[in-house]
Amino acid sequence: MSSELRHIHAETLLELARDHENLRVLEADLMGSVSTGKFQAEFPDQFIQCGIAEANMIGVAAGLSATGKVPFVHSFGCFITRRCYDQLFLSGGYAQQHINIFGSDAGVAAVTNGGTHMPFEDVGLMRLIPDSVVIEVSDAAVLKKAMHYSYQNPGVNYIRSTRKDLPELYLSPDEIEIGKGKVLREGDDLTIIASGLSVHDALEAAAEVEALMGKTVTVVDMHTIKPVDTELVIRCVNKTGKLLTVENHNVTGGLGDAVIAELLEAGVAPTAFRKIGVREQFGQVGSLDYLKDQYGISAQAITEAAIAILD
Repeated sequence: MSSELRHIHAETLLELARDHENLRVLEADLMGSVSTGKFQAEFPDQFIQCGIAEANMIGVAAGLSATGKVPFVHSFGCFITRRCYDQLFLSGGYAQQHINIFGSDAGVAAVTNGGTHMPFEDVGLMRLIPDSVVIEVSDAAVLKKAMHYSYQNPGVNYIRSTRKDLPELYLSPDEIEIGKGKVLREGDDLTIIASGLSVHDALEAAAEVEALMGKTVTVVDMHTIKPVDTELVIRCVNKTGKLLTVENHNVTGGLGDAVIAELLEAGVAPTAFRKIGVREQFGQVGSLDYLKDQYGISAQAITEAAIAILD
């Protein structure tokens, strides 16, 4: 099996369809980007090519859901959220339909596709749909778990991911529970809560901080951004006091806002807190490393922020 997440996505759809005749896959002329051509070849009657008409695709998905089908729809993260938000909100959420959405090329993962294809607002939009579930993929196991969960969980489920490879964090999807964050590194002096590709940079930064300062850092993969694992967040902050959130997304409306809101509503306040993410910027063309630097979400930027909080 390929380790590229676009192939994991297609292979998981095939696994699900072999067990569930009611599954349907809808594409907006982007089969090649996520390898769903192989799904169309094996299940032509369960595949619909909707063309570059994302809002209509969501309407079709809502109609399929209303007749007992379970649709999975895909497009780049900006087009499958921002471009067709009213259809998602009304035909999906308001109408209580079951629509599973794969938003690929999230944030800086869009790289050379450029600014128009680079969503930094999709998590915020999808969090605002009542009863929605928002998941950000940090490795292949998380993607597989998220897709199996989405098939079983009625409602609007949004999975945000890169199309390309991410280093392995988990040996099996069985290690993942949607709605529960995962502690990947234990520490006493600072908690870093991250999601998606930023989890890997957070782990690198935690190791660097320990080497430079002798301070230990807890790192949490908060793959489920909605609902946030409030119990875990409180436990970590009560242990370390200081908190840093990291996301490949706008700091407004994303992971950091979700985490701090849950903490404050529970009456728990970190002794120091900072959000790392995109601030008042649009997307642009560039390599992944260049873009991480430009938007202040690189491992180096996380290390510097952690040192500033700890020092």
